Amino acid sequence: MAHHEHDQPNPPPQPAAPPSFWKSRMGIGLIISLAIAALLLGFEHRIHLFAGSGFLVLLLLGCVVMHFFMHGGHGGHGGGDKQ
Repeated sequence: MAHHEHDQPNPPPQPAAPPSFWKSRMGIGLIISLAIAALLLGFEHRIHLFAGSGFLVLLLLGCVVMHFFMHGGHGGHGGGDKQ
């Protein structure tokens, strides 16, 4: 009898990859805990964020502006070749 590929037994199934930490029960609990902590921290310190001289707003705006000006030198993200 001729030997054909379909005559061979099926290979054993590969074991399933372990689930991601973030989809596990502990990971979901950590995400929820961190979200609650961030909300409480923002609520308790909102006066510092919205009051004052606006230094935080200027700092963040400066980061964005600097990002645009700095990327003009090498052609954007992932570049590196100057032409």
